[in-house]
Amino acid sequence: MKLLIIGGSVFLGRAIAEEALRRGHEVTTFNRGVSGADVPGVEAVRGDREAAADLARLADGRRWDAVVDVCGFTPSIVLESVRALSGHSPHYTFISSVSAIAGWPGTAGVDESSPLWPCPPDGDAGFGDYGVLKAGCERAVEQHFEGTALVVQPGLILGPHENVGRLPWWLTRIARGGRVLAPGDPDLPIQLIDARDIAAFTLDQVARGAGGRFLTGGVPGRATFGSLLEECVAATGSGAELVWVDDSFLVERGAEEWTELPLWTTAATGRTLWATSSARAVAAGLTCRPLAETVRDTWDWLKGVPEERRSFGNRQARSGMDPDKEARILAEWEEEVRLR
Repeated sequence: MKLLIIGGSVFLGRAIAEEALRRGHEVTTFNRGVSGADVPGVEAVRGDREAAADLARLADGRRWDAVVDVCGFTPSIVLESVRALSGHSPHYTFISSVSAIAGWPGTAGVDESSPLWPCPPDGDAGFGDYGVLKAGCERAVEQHFEGTALVVQPGLILGPHENVGRLPWWLTRIARGGRVLAPGDPDLPIQLIDARDIAAFTLDQVARGAGGRFLTGGVPGRATFGSLLEECVAATGSGAELVWVDDSFLVERGAEEWTELPLWTTAATGRTLWATSSARAVAAGLTCRPLAETVRDTWDWLKGVPEERRSFGNRQARSGMDPDKEARILAEWEEEVRLR
């Protein structure tokens, strides 16, 4: 199969490129060459998807069996890619997000039938935030691609080469050892999925010529926040002591959910945030590797990345709590527990 990946050098896009090559596919990637190194074995075409001339040059005289768009964030830009590549491939996969679903994470049990945020297929950045724009991107593909459109809506993605800094931050912090502030309820169920499992599932669906939408948030009931951090302790071998601190105590002391303590939300929010349904994807063949494997492989990759080059954030915010703030909250919690 001849595959075009828009993106293909960073995290999930990289995982898709690597898995496609492993399966023996012929892979072309189209990107600017600034976000990450090319996967060895791909044909790398340099260009900016926001430049009409670059898209025209990419498509000129070429055909692929499928396109996988991993780096679409603005509907109007995705729409131009769809128009440029229609007629050059019979199949277009767009990697979206569960964030495109209206009401998430405040609504429990969302699935593929849940309504999307309102956003037109030609909307620009002024129409809303990440999730709203992803919804518009989905419409650009579904309404304007001349062929079969497949939309994959991942949930929380972990794994090697993560560039958001959630699991890498926890691994780096826990590797330092000592008393580690562990937030909230260790028994809170969470849903996680490895980028490599999304890659395998996506390519399976592409090979089948499948269309429609799949929510890939992981399998419920397979992990808790406690098991995630315990796996980090085991993988790093640091002997770190996890000190579990109540949600309310953290909120009162200004701990920022999700960013300062990555993946943490209060239990009230977590009950809906971690309650998405991947039943349709599982029925279509989605499988998820054990959490321990994801954590171990991520640590093995991260050990080769100098600490000053580790990414602990994205466009919106930097991940991780300042060590002095962590130490202060831990000391205050210890006093709170002593006085109880």
